[in-house]
Amino acid sequence: MRHLKPTVNAKAGKLTIQEMIEAILEENRCLLQNLSDEAAKDFIERILNAKSIFFSAQGRAGFILRCFCMRLMHLGLQVYFCGETITPAVVSDDLLIVLSGSGETPSTLEAVRSAKKHNAITYGILGNLDSRIASLADISIHLPGTTKLCRDCEPHSLQMAGSLFEQSAFLFLEAVVMSLYQKRKKDVGSVSSRHTVIE
Repeated sequence: MRHLKPTVNAKAGKLTIQEMIEAILEENRCLLQNLSDEAAKDFIERILNAKSIFFSAQGRAGFILRCFCMRLMHLGLQVYFCGETITPAVVSDDLLIVLSGSGETPSTLEAVRSAKKHNAITYGILGNLDSRIASLADISIHLPGTTKLCRDCEPHSLQMAGSLFEQSAFLFLEAVVMSLYQKRKKDVGSVSSRHTVIE
């Protein structure tokens, strides 16, 4: 992965807001340029073939994964976020998607264990492949950004720990939404009809 080289201003801690934005965009470009098209295609096909799709993530990653869950609902897919009161039992042929920078988040790890126990497919979007979630999930996509673990092998970033992984995950999932929308546009019609009206 190509590392971002800080400017003189960056080293001096005097970045302007536009330079900060450019730094964030460049860090994400460097990370995401190595993402495999084949891995993304496999992820999309598993989403389309799943009976129901479940999601589990905590903290900031949880908010990002909820955004993705909502978009799949807008596209007419059967989706549930683990921990919500209306979430049913996971069964065979369902898909569990988890998002974790560290790959060690206890409740997310437990969600993977439970899903596998009930013969669902488990898919991890992870920042750390040397983790318990990575070793347990059926398939994983690696987004090698910075995590709360602050490991020596993580890329250099001007941002707070975890931010680069979370941003790259959001951008990757938005690209997946775009692909799904293009595939299903004729079937779903206007997604505005599925937006909430009670807020």
